[in-house]
Amino acid sequence: MENVKSNSEVIKGGEFLIKEADPQSIFIPEDLSEEQKMMAETAKEFIEKEIWPKLNAIDKQEPNLTVSLMEKAGELGLLSTAIPEEYGGLGEDFNSNTAIAMEMGKGHSFGVSYAAHTGIGTLPILYYGTDEQKKKYLPKLASGELKSAYCLTEPTSGSDALSAKTTAKLSDDKKYYILNGQKMWITNGGFADILITFAQVDGDKFTCFIIDANSEGFNRGQEENKMGIKGSSTRALFLDNVKVPVENVLGEIGKGHYIAFNILNVGRFKLGAMTTGSAKKVSSLSIEYANTRKQFGQLISNFGAIKHKLAEQAIRIFVSESATYRVSNLINKKIKEHQAQGDKYEQAALKAAEEYAIECAMLKVYGSEMLDYVVDEAVQIYGGYGYSEEYPVARAYRDSRINRIFEGTNEINRLLTVDMLIKRSMKGRIDLMTPALAIQKELMSVPSFDESGDELLAKEKKAISNAKKAILMIAGSAVQKLMEKLKDEQEIIMNVTDMMIEVFACESAYLRTMKLSQIKKEEELQPYIDMTKVYINDAMEKIEKYGKHAIAAFATGDELKMLLLGLKRFTKYEPINTIGLRRKIANRLIEANTYCF
Repeated sequence: MENVKSNSEVIKGGEFLIKEADPQSIFIPEDLSEEQKMMAETAKEFIEKEIWPKLNAIDKQEPNLTVSLMEKAGELGLLSTAIPEEYGGLGEDFNSNTAIAMEMGKGHSFGVSYAAHTGIGTLPILYYGTDEQKKKYLPKLASGELKSAYCLTEPTSGSDALSAKTTAKLSDDKKYYILNGQKMWITNGGFADILITFAQVDGDKFTCFIIDANSEGFNRGQEENKMGIKGSSTRALFLDNVKVPVENVLGEIGKGHYIAFNILNVGRFKLGAMTTGSAKKVSSLSIEYANTRKQFGQLISNFGAIKHKLAEQAIRIFVSESATYRVSNLINKKIKEHQAQGDKYEQAALKAAEEYAIECAMLKVYGSEMLDYVVDEAVQIYGGYGYSEEYPVARAYRDSRINRIFEGTNEINRLLTVDMLIKRSMKGRIDLMTPALAIQKELMSVPSFDESGDELLAKEKKAISNAKKAILMIAGSAVQKLMEKLKDEQEIIMNVTDMMIEVFACESAYLRTMKLSQIKKEEELQPYIDMTKVYINDAMEKIEKYGKHAIAAFATGDELKMLLLGLKRFTKYEPINTIGLRRKIANRLIEANTYCF
């Protein structure tokens, strides 16, 4: 197998487009230490023993059930892993928390309650709170004594959060802010003890507050009757002259948007991790059912159409997991880098998540759409039984759909991805101009007909490199042609983002397989090679399609012809027998009778 050199450099957010990553520099799930595996196993056992047997009761919102389960999770330390020891937490690193999130993602509605509490409900205080606020709230949030909710959305402000109408006015004695307004779709809204709430001070200063749910004038609406995640409490909350002590302002007056947007970076990452864990469970359910259901005198797992579904589920999960741990480790390394420069953990974690905001947004989109594919095919594999609430995949199907709306819709995240990339380039945070100019020169030169080397996945490595050039070519041309008007061309932006997501996914699968080539025997490695090849084969077709749509929307005449030729050149990939490879992958799954990669 190919030898790879170590490279300790931590690339910046968005730099994956212009820099090659070293397989040895990334983190893969196979790198988890025994201690990290034990923590993930604790989460797994909690979900299997405490949550799955009670799913129906949780979905019916039996009184106090979710609250008591949150407290049990607190007793096991599952609410405290991201909180530093000085504030009553376990202080585990980011990769450990990723492994735990993947297991908790299998918890259906409870997983939503857990994520809202430990993520967007706790991290604003950790990252932005005063020392007094941290000491007051974090130990009780870590133990589960206090439960938290994040209150941003309003009836008229969803994706456009800064248009919130909730007001905050300083009292005459200057001891309180008086809050009035309404919040909508608040997860944990039915039982949260504290509320991370945003309001406009004096009508125009977007600010964050910590509100005690026992405050006079605070009222909860009725539980929403939702399509899925029925067991998670989702309510409207009403603020009628609620007095909030001035010491409960979180962060600075008028700077609540920093909290709202930066916390969402971590939320998006965690959603990517949790959807990956959930998909693994649904894949296993699909395999188990296909191995027991008989039609036409044989198990349906023998049929090619079913094998295609089982294999494709696994391929997308493998890619999602590879990308998730890759980003997890980038954040983990960046945290340690900032700590070495003197930052406290919470400052370092905040900066690290902001650095990789582009990657977090892409993971959120990829993970949520990957899970939607996996649950949809699970229902199809189960057939009529899949449509019955007596079988587990009906709940999985319903519960999955919200993830494309949570933490900013996938459309917003697609638009943000390119917007952040362009802004970072304009500010000089990353240099996109130099490689973009080099690609323009390359387009004017005679194409190289050199064959890829014979090392492992050499053709796939070249395909990924060329696909990056296609993105830079199209994005650069669109910026030059449209300038300020580009921000209004949402379809073009989303096409470019989809190209970026596919390239990042391809490269993550490639890097994981290359790293595994150093530790696995050839027979053990083969399914990973097969999955990587199939995914890249299909991704190159998608990248060409997205590129065509984008180019045709802004280019005409000779420019159109040149860009289409360049796109064809940069997405060239010799087709492989994906049917044969998918059958091999499916056979491994069928033999294991579970998701096994």
